[in-house]
Amino acid sequence: MKKLERKLSLSSVIAISIAGMLGSGIFVLPGIAAAKTGSSIWLAYLIAAICILPAALSKSELATAMPKSGGSYVYIERALGPLFGTISGIGLWLSLLLKSSFALVGFGAYLLVLTNIPSSEVDTYMQYFSIGFLILIMFLNIFGVKKVGKIQLVIVILSLLTLLSILFLGLPKVDMQLTQFMINGAMGLVETVAFVYISYAGVTKIAAIAGEVKNPSRNIPLAMLLSLLVISSLYVSIAYTLVGNVQLDILEKDIKPIHTLATLLAGEWFAYGVAIIGVITLISMANSGVLASSRFPFAMAMDKLLPSNLAKLHDKHLTPINAILLTCLMMALIILFLDVPSIVKLASAFMVSMFITVNVCVIVLRETAVQWYKPTYKSPLYPYVQIFGILSGLVLLFNLGWMPILVLLIIALIGVLIYYFYGIKASRTGVLRNYGHRAAKFLFFRKTNDDGETSIDNLSDEKHKDWLDGQINPNAGVIIPLFGNEYSPESLIELGAAINQRESLQVVNIKEVPDQTFLDAVLVETPKIKSLKRQLSIVQDINKLQLDFESIVTHNVSDTMQVLSDHLKSDWLLLSWDGRVSNGFLINNPLGWIVSNINSNFALFKDNGVRYIREVVLAVRPNSKDIDKLIRTTANLCKFYNASFTLLHVLSKDSSKSNLEKIKNNSHLLLTEYNNKANLRIEYSDNPTLTVSELTAEYDLLVLGTPKKDTWKSMLFGTGKDKFAVNSACSVLRLTIND
Repeated sequence: MKKLERKLSLSSVIAISIAGMLGSGIFVLPGIAAAKTGSSIWLAYLIAAICILPAALSKSELATAMPKSGGSYVYIERALGPLFGTISGIGLWLSLLLKSSFALVGFGAYLLVLTNIPSSEVDTYMQYFSIGFLILIMFLNIFGVKKVGKIQLVIVILSLLTLLSILFLGLPKVDMQLTQFMINGAMGLVETVAFVYISYAGVTKIAAIAGEVKNPSRNIPLAMLLSLLVISSLYVSIAYTLVGNVQLDILEKDIKPIHTLATLLAGEWFAYGVAIIGVITLISMANSGVLASSRFPFAMAMDKLLPSNLAKLHDKHLTPINAILLTCLMMALIILFLDVPSIVKLASAFMVSMFITVNVCVIVLRETAVQWYKPTYKSPLYPYVQIFGILSGLVLLFNLGWMPILVLLIIALIGVLIYYFYGIKASRTGVLRNYGHRAAKFLFFRKTNDDGETSIDNLSDEKHKDWLDGQINPNAGVIIPLFGNEYSPESLIELGAAINQRESLQVVNIKEVPDQTFLDAVLVETPKIKSLKRQLSIVQDINKLQLDFESIVTHNVSDTMQVLSDHLKSDWLLLSWDGRVSNGFLINNPLGWIVSNINSNFALFKDNGVRYIREVVLAVRPNSKDIDKLIRTTANLCKFYNASFTLLHVLSKDSSKSNLEKIKNNSHLLLTEYNNKANLRIEYSDNPTLTVSELTAEYDLLVLGTPKKDTWKSMLFGTGKDKFAVNSACSVLRLTIND
């Protein structure tokens, strides 16, 4: 299948982003908006820019992790699943259609300034002009985005120069019109903020064409932030100048307010020039709207949520021709049958709801920490920026009135119907479904390529055991999953050999990819896999181990780990651990899911770089019920390393003598068969964490059991932490026994 080409440079991307905002938001909306709040319209534009900033930061992050055409639809579909993706794709598509159609209506109003058409025929000719230029825009988009980017750059420069000239003329003449500040109170201001919100929607429009942007990890976030800064400054200044020079009763029904302002400031000929720039700018905005909105049905068709014909690319120009044709047809219908205020409210409502969802997506993807989510740009002040974006979006949404909310619900219902009648055949589930709750059963399918790598996908439960018997060594006492972020795979393998009491070890290299990636496409023996195999062969030779290696590509790490943990013939599952004090915020991440759901004994190894293990300390948590098993495992480990170990108890300073004697007697009894290698150490402290932290400087490895008070469940919700592991000076092995 042909792919979209990366042709757009930074200057073209900024031009497209600015063009997406520099249109109806300032050339058409200010007059209508001023009637809702008064001269505080400039403040409404400023607050709207602040409210949209979280979405811009979130979409910048998401776009660098998923630089593909489709924008918010892609992010929502990946994070929340195809059902939400279908609803959001339709909603985003319609919001851009509405906004772009509104730009063409505004274009008609400015074009009429340049003609002598009788007033009785204004509406008819305005529709003719709008439809005619829509056809021109359609062909321009089909002929290629490189041409679009170059044209946008010229138009943006002309528009900015024109608006700056108006500011130069108008700011010195601002008078007392600003006294009518909030004619409808605070609620009127909030309603106006929601009304003009759509003016900034174009700032994130470039994410929809991320698949066509050069160097997306740099150019996408930079273009979004720079264009938002430029446009918000311009909008606030122009709105301030407008209400400072033109009376509110004149602006109330004026859909060409910039022309009105230009006439007042410099006369009719200057106003004609402004009208020409307004016409060109609004066409430019509609053009960028077609460019971005057409990518939503294209991306949905690629994901099998809409008919495959919408994913067809032009043979020569490699543009999504059918998606562009459908988009332009819908815009024509909107121009013919909808009125201006309804278009604005609906477009704002769609955009606010989508931006709320985008902020949710960042939280979901950050907290789940799925392997494939690796943005090169990360939103600052996470998650506070996203939470602010969600809450402010909800406030604005409910201030748009019930009509837009009702339409949103209808569109959501249509999206659900489309999904269940057409898109349900899509096999993806979304990150939230995978990690947002405990899954019931996991069914797998395996494919093996010539390089011996295995892919896992859904399969019937009857074949589950066959898959295990065929891939996991039945004699392996320890299974060691590798995720590619281990400090030292060699040390982890050696530690696995140390706690192993069977003939061999099973090492499984696991690579997680998005649901939308075909597993067969990544089933190749990469240089990294070859290097890992070589390293493991060295460890195997030095320690005389029987080691089996399997490389797996999967859509879901938790699914794969469920299979591995159900392999009851093995004694231990050993994983590398990064030592984070909390694993998630309301949502399970892969490690959090693993340790809270797997059925086998498992060990977490926090590698602090200690290469040689000669002295081991087993710090027993108070009232541990697994102390005998912990001692046995530690003793086996020390036998492998030819090391000695110390059983450590930290008692409070007010502990009774009877309690001390009881602990000593029980400990000596447990250590009887390990007299040559084991010692007992008792320390008194009212701060066990600090004491253990200081003592670990004397040892090479700290062995811990699972905490009883700070449960894994509480840790996953961010309320607990293993302070012993976090503050240890040596490496840490944390053992959880589920026998």
